[in-house]
Amino acid sequence: MIDFLKLPSPCYVLDEKLLDANLGTIDRVRRESGAEIIVALKACAMWSVFPELARHSDGATASSAAEARLVFEEFGKPAHTYAPTYTDRNIDEILRCSDHITFNSVSQFERFGQRALISGLSCGLRINPQYSPVETDLYNPCVPGSRLGVTAEQLAAHGGLPAGIEGLHFHVLCESRPEHLRKALEAVETHFGAYLDRIKWLNMGGGHLMTASWYDCDELIAVLKDFRSRHPHLRLILEPGSAFTWRTGYLVSTVEDVVENGGVHTAMLDVSFACHMPDCLEMPYKPAIVGAHEPAEGEKRWRMGGTSCLAGDFYGDWAFDHDLKVGERIVFEDMIHYTMVKTTMFNGVQHPAIVIARRDGRVDVIREFGYEDFRNRMS
Repeated sequence: MIDFLKLPSPCYVLDEKLLDANLGTIDRVRRESGAEIIVALKACAMWSVFPELARHSDGATASSAAEARLVFEEFGKPAHTYAPTYTDRNIDEILRCSDHITFNSVSQFERFGQRALISGLSCGLRINPQYSPVETDLYNPCVPGSRLGVTAEQLAAHGGLPAGIEGLHFHVLCESRPEHLRKALEAVETHFGAYLDRIKWLNMGGGHLMTASWYDCDELIAVLKDFRSRHPHLRLILEPGSAFTWRTGYLVSTVEDVVENGGVHTAMLDVSFACHMPDCLEMPYKPAIVGAHEPAEGEKRWRMGGTSCLAGDFYGDWAFDHDLKVGERIVFEDMIHYTMVKTTMFNGVQHPAIVIARRDGRVDVIREFGYEDFRNRMS
C-alpha cells in the first residue's frame, strides 16, 4: 500500500503492480487475436516507463514531430505517425523518426507523400467511416463537417485510393466496447470495402479500453478474428492510449484551505482541475477520490477547489466520513492517462512531480518541477 503522506504534493504516482496487470491483458489480446497493439503517446508520454511498455507492445504511435522523436529516441523504434497536418517545418523530422505515416487528407498526401515514399515509409490515409459511438462532440471525430479523415465520397471525388497508399486508418472510438469496434468495422467495409484488398494494413485507432473491468476481451478477440477471416492479408493495428495506463495511478494533493459560501463547503487544493485534470472539465467526468463516496441524502457534501484563478476550476460533490482539514491529503484515482500530457502551467501553478511506486515497495521521485520549468516555457 502506498503511503501517500510520504510523497511530495502535488504529484502523479504510477503503480508498477497495477501497470503489470494491464500489460498482461494487452499481451493476451496481441497473442490470441494476432493484431498488433501499439502505444499511443497522446495518452501517456511518460518515457521513464517506455522500456516496460516496449516489451508488451508492437511499437508506438505519435501525433507530432516531438512525439515521433520521443518514440524514436526513448521507445527505441520508429513511430507510426499521424497528425492532422504536416508542414514544411516538421515533415523532415517526422520522416526521420517514423516508419509509418498516415495522412489526414489526399491533399496532404499529394504534398508530402513522395518524400515519405522516397524515405521508405509506409503511407496511409485516415478515413472517416461516418460512424462513432462517442456522444460528446468534443471527442467525436465523425460529427458533421469533421476535419479529421476523408469520407468515401471525398475519396471517390479524388479518383479513388492514390497510388502509394498502403494502409487505411480510422479512429472513431473513445473508451468504447468491442461491439462499437464491430460496428465501426462494418461501416468501414460498407464505405471503403472496395479498397481493402488494395492495402497492406488497417489501423483501427484508439479507444479500445480492453483493460477496464467491464470490457469483454473475449469479444474483442472474436471481433478481430472475424474481420481477419474476411481479410487475411491485412495487418491489423490497434493503438489504444488509455488502456495501457488505465487505473494505474493517482494524483496526490493536499487541502490548503477550507472555505464555505452559501452552504457550499470547498476544500481548496494545491492542484488544479483546469491545469492538471482538464478532461474532468472538458468531458466532463467526476474522478474517484480515495476514501470518499457519493453523498447520501442529507450527508455533508464537499466540493474540490483547484488552485488556479479560473472561477470554474472546481468539481463536486464528494462525501467523507469526517470533516476535511488543512494538511489532509486528497488522492484522485486513475490520473495517469490524459493528465500529464495535457497539463499546463497556467498562473504559474506548481506542476505535480512524477513518481513511480515500484513493485518491491520502493517509491522513486522521477522528476520534480520548479520555477525554471515555468520560466523556460515563456519568452
